Amino acid sequence: MSDQDLVVETVRDILSAHEPFVLTPERPWDAELWSTLAEAGLTGVGLPEQAGGSGGEPADAVAVVRTLAAGAAAVPVAEQLLVAGPALVAAGLDLPPVDQPLTVAVEGAVHAEPVDDGDGPGRWTLTGTATDVAWAGVARHVAVLAAAPAGIEGAVLALVDAAGLAGSEARNLAGEPRGSLVLGGAPATGALLPPARAARVRARFALARAVQLAAALEQVLAWTVRYAGERQQFGRPLAKFQAIQMQLAQMAGEVTATGALVDAAVQALDRGEDVVLPAAAAKVRAGAAVEPVARLAHQVHGAIGFTQEHKLHHLTRRCWSWRDEAGSELTWARVLGVGLLADGGDALWPALTRVV
Repeated sequence: MSDQDLVVETVRDILSAHEPFVLTPERPWDAELWSTLAEAGLTGVGLPEQAGGSGGEPADAVAVVRTLAAGAAAVPVAEQLLVAGPALVAAGLDLPPVDQPLTVAVEGAVHAEPVDDGDGPGRWTLTGTATDVAWAGVARHVAVLAAAPAGIEGAVLALVDAAGLAGSEARNLAGEPRGSLVLGGAPATGALLPPARAARVRARFALARAVQLAAALEQVLAWTVRYAGERQQFGRPLAKFQAIQMQLAQMAGEVTATGALVDAAVQALDRGEDVVLPAAAAKVRAGAAVEPVARLAHQVHGAIGFTQEHKLHHLTRRCWSWRDEAGSELTWARVLGVGLLADGGDALWPALTRVV
């Protein structure tokens, strides 16, 4: 068994003791699950040990995120391991303790101004409002991608202590917190990122959601295949009916195509390559798969799949939510199109083959 297989097995064992539940304003996340993951060192996987992480490669962090997504885990691990944590480390900023939830904010109108207080470079003041912040009100720290001061290209990646920040509460369709944070002169440590590096932070966020979508869709397919094989109708399993077989085949095609593009983007990330275009392709394909896979899964399951007591909705509601987060299909399709044609029409095919 490889180290990565061991990590996945450990996450699965932990999940087996933490069944998914319907999120409510009173219980917006699974604090007990987070605590167990942190005690096992899993909230620092893929982050360098010298920075306070648990070590490992980006693919190890992806494996943790995939496993938790398939289990409908209500914890901000994807944001911490795949986006905010790596971005802070790459920018030379201190990583908060990995047992404290960390998230990322890339939406809204947030501006950064440098502070000259004699304590050295890297101190900023943030103003404005960050919107659609994943796990707002839950995360202890937020890595904010803010607009640089006037006349300076790029963006400022700033680390903010979320304690005491005002904001508004909101939730996605699955009940996961997606509120806003008002940064009215909030102090922060940060670093100026050139435009290309700021684009990579956004792309990693899109890839994180694509990874979660791929894992959730694969699990939805597995549940649906199993249900169709067990559920009897007119004296035989549903899976024996040609119409059901066609639906399962369509779902499998969507899941396979999504997995292929997500895997290609993860491999590019693991090799240290520019991940913007692979992540864009993965997010577009994963988002496009949500509607047919979720729709067909609920059709095959019938009425039981729509009940609150059934497990299917824990993932389909997350898929519908994650599809629109970290940039929609339209947003990333535009990025992908511009990037593929950047070197002219004659270079289109080589560009495509590099992405996938």
